Amino acid sequence: MLPTRRKKLGRLLVLTALAISLASCSIIGIPDSPLNSLDPQGPFAERIDNLFWPVFWVATVVFVLVEGAMVVSLFLFRDRPGRKEPRQIHGNNKLEIMWTIIPAVILASIAIPTVRGITDLTECGADAYPIQVIGHQWWFEYRYPQEEVVTGTELVMPAGREVCATMTSEDVLHNFWIPALNGKRYLVPGQETQLRLEAFEPGTFIGQCAEFCGLSHSLMRARAVALTEDEFASWVSSQQEPAAQPAEGSEAAAGLEVFLNRCTQCHTVDPFNVVALDEFSGPDLTHFMSRDTIAGGALEYSRENLTRWLANPPEVKPGSYMPDLGLTQEEIDSLIAFLETLE
Repeated sequence: MLPTRRKKLGRLLVLTALAISLASCSIIGIPDSPLNSLDPQGPFAERIDNLFWPVFWVATVVFVLVEGAMVVSLFLFRDRPGRKEPRQIHGNNKLEIMWTIIPAVILASIAIPTVRGITDLTECGADAYPIQVIGHQWWFEYRYPQEEVVTGTELVMPAGREVCATMTSEDVLHNFWIPALNGKRYLVPGQETQLRLEAFEPGTFIGQCAEFCGLSHSLMRARAVALTEDEFASWVSSQQEPAAQPAEGSEAAAGLEVFLNRCTQCHTVDPFNVVALDEFSGPDLTHFMSRDTIAGGALEYSRENLTRWLANPPEVKPGSYMPDLGLTQEEIDSLIAFLETLE
């Protein structure tokens, strides 16, 4: 009976180890994994990667040596009938000094570049392009002070150029993390923190709020879109333009009326209404169609997803501050027609 139990336990341990190994390797080495911190796409993420691998291999060597010594000791010095007690080494000053100095040297060799890297990754360069990042439950707002542009959900930035993200939170503690561009950084209510971001090439880089911040924490997505200098200048220019007036009598014009009657307490569409930045508000929608995602990045844009979002926001994002407005399908259709004019 006992050998059978041991066999079952052994199989269970092997299967558990295999499952853990497969889970831990599921995103490693896959370049398009959304939150793969081992695929740096910018100089700051690359610096983290260059620090990670030496530390990883040092830790691996230490693990193998320590675990190997334990296994050897278990077999060589296990108790056997008639065997004398092994010679004890307690009080051996030379050995105790040696195994105190070696870990201290290893830790110091890791700590020095780590502390230097942490400092460098959060102190922006003098010529860095400034962007303000404000955390809300549950979306990120982005302000461009030099251009007086305000947007949300997607951080648009020039590729090949350092961006200095000055970050804070309007409500609770958040954490801004786009692993392809840099590590994590807290957004603290009433304080400002800084994070350096840069992408080698144009592209879209996925991120996430990395600090539990409420019911929809897992749906608080971050996204950085890096553009060429010319594309970025064009994007800024378009963001500075007000929304166009819908044609009179069109479905979009009816949607504007729905917007003005139901949505203006929290959302801005310039020039139809402006919500002050120091008041609670949802994302600025003036250039709604310039983004690829909705609902604070939780959904890819499509008419179907937008309909679902407008019909019942708390169902999509539990605890959402955007309430169920009880819109009819006709109101939703006309509101979508209006939103799709906001390019």
